[in-house]
Amino acid sequence: MSSIKNRKKITIQSFIQKKSKKKKITVLTAYDYFIASLLDNAGIDAILVGDSASNVIHGHASTIPITMDIMVAHTAAVARGTSKALLIADMPFLSYQPSIETAILNAGRFLKEGNAEAVKMEGGIEMFDTIKRVIEIGIPVMGHIGLTPQSIHKFGGPKIQGKKEKSKTYLMESALALEEAGCFAIVLELLESDIATEISEKLQTTATIGIGAGVNCDGQVLVTNDMIGLRDENFKPKFLREYANISPIISDAVEKYIEDVANANFPSEDESY
Repeated sequence: MSSIKNRKKITIQSFIQKKSKKKKITVLTAYDYFIASLLDNAGIDAILVGDSASNVIHGHASTIPITMDIMVAHTAAVARGTSKALLIADMPFLSYQPSIETAILNAGRFLKEGNAEAVKMEGGIEMFDTIKRVIEIGIPVMGHIGLTPQSIHKFGGPKIQGKKEKSKTYLMESALALEEAGCFAIVLELLESDIATEISEKLQTTATIGIGAGVNCDGQVLVTNDMIGLRDENFKPKFLREYANISPIISDAVEKYIEDVANANFPSEDESY
């Protein structure tokens, strides 16, 4: 515990150093102050304010509906609970695709209003110019290739990427392009393990963060709500390891509260003024 309390602030340079030393990088999502503070105090390397908030917080079927204003508000809340972990904000659909200027202005909002330290953008080689320019003005960028949820309709659902040679070539070329653009890290989502391993070994300084991409990535990311059981019970992807299931604990607590209030057992005399 003392080593966690005394740990240094994680930066994008920490990612580069961990990759060079072959030390694994840990990333989890958060969308509010309290969960962020728990993750930060536990020693997580980075917190991603994912556009997955669209699904797990706001109840949408995809990440597409969530807006910049909502994402900035989530990011600002997470920032207030984070002191050591690197804070990365996920840029939502249409916040960076229309133009380089749009990308710069919205990425800047995450730093200026949300107190993020980096942003994440989906897309491969086709996003090279946009990502390169955002990085050039001083905003660190994490890339994201493979299954990119904002393009879910293009893929026709959550399908594994990198099975065919054409797909493998695109993924490798995209990873190398994103490294050239200056990305400090790239999320590899739902990739065949062999191509994810090849990409991780090929990249010199850019760390790979896997989610459904095998064990040989430089680090891993999961949606916190998924790994602690706060999710749709029908959502059970192969890559998800459930470390806890707090849903029944919450349900049980609520049921006991309802019973105690109904039977006038709450509040007790000791709980009254």
